[in-house]
Amino acid sequence: MDFNDGEVADLLGRLSDAKSPSGFEDEVVDVVRDFCSGWAKVESNTVHDALITPNNFTGNKPVLMLDAHGDEVGGMVKSIRSNGTMTFVELGRFSPNVLAGQDVLVRNTLGEWVHGVIGVKPPHFMSAAERASGELQLILDVGATSKEEAVNVFHMGMGEPFVPATKYEYDEATGVALGKAFDCRAGVAAELLALRELSGYDDLPFDVVASVSAMEEVGERGVLAAAMRFNPMVAFMFEGCPADDTFTIPDDVQTAFRRGPMFRYFDCCMITNPRYQRFVLKCASEAGLVCQTSVREGGGTDGGPIHMLDVPCVVAGVPSRYVHSGTALCTLYDVKMTAEVAVAVAERMTPEDVRAF
Repeated sequence: MDFNDGEVADLLGRLSDAKSPSGFEDEVVDVVRDFCSGWAKVESNTVHDALITPNNFTGNKPVLMLDAHGDEVGGMVKSIRSNGTMTFVELGRFSPNVLAGQDVLVRNTLGEWVHGVIGVKPPHFMSAAERASGELQLILDVGATSKEEAVNVFHMGMGEPFVPATKYEYDEATGVALGKAFDCRAGVAAELLALRELSGYDDLPFDVVASVSAMEEVGERGVLAAAMRFNPMVAFMFEGCPADDTFTIPDDVQTAFRRGPMFRYFDCCMITNPRYQRFVLKCASEAGLVCQTSVREGGGTDGGPIHMLDVPCVVAGVPSRYVHSGTALCTLYDVKMTAEVAVAVAERMTPEDVRAF
């Protein structure tokens, strides 16, 4: 199959720039709805999953559900102080200290996004004990000088979200993309490309549907609602997973750039069904596609809740450097390869295979 690089880069960019932290996935749903126009129906539920049913859905076949989560790590205003600055909580978990000095976009009560910064106390004002501890005091600041100005001029409000203000960029010469939220927008891009390809098949033994699920970063919540809606026999999950090829010694690297999707055998929330995993790797090999595998000591995915519903699933991770920070990197090669592996699996898998998992 031949995915157009320009289209893939544009899709990844629109997804990356969407401001959709956990619980506020509206902009991602809009991008999904636009991309699926003409070949699939997109609905949304109360947790704000995007539920995608392609036009070739029959309703009388077992269901293969694709899933990728649409939310990103972000934050929420907790309180507004008398000097106009704000305290906040994280939605999900940023890497330690990466928020310090990060410019952010804060949604106000009018629905507008206001540029601000995560302020950190300058070293000039730190005590010796503060400098020694390395602990940083962080505040959210849009430039207001009083609580009244923050509320009445900037229209700040408790419960409003914020995300890093990073803008997406893509370098055609290197194939490298830079942006925010590649966990899991790189996975969403691969999922949408695969689903559109499969929407043109009439002879698959499965009805293939997809969810771009909500609130993964705060406990894999939205995927449960999606699974209850679709009642799948089997699931194929997509992720934007942390690449380990910049901090790990070469012998231990398991998730590297330009080596295709990473399939995990183990993480904090799931021991992957080994029979399904072997089937997927065999399908990729038969199709001449590239994969890599890992055993993860940390992290979790939407596979956690789904496999406990007695639905076998695997997780295809698009390697992304520096996820859970303000800026990440990924390659178009890995996005496209992940989509191709998903299509190869859907082309070859039968209900009899799934029963043997």
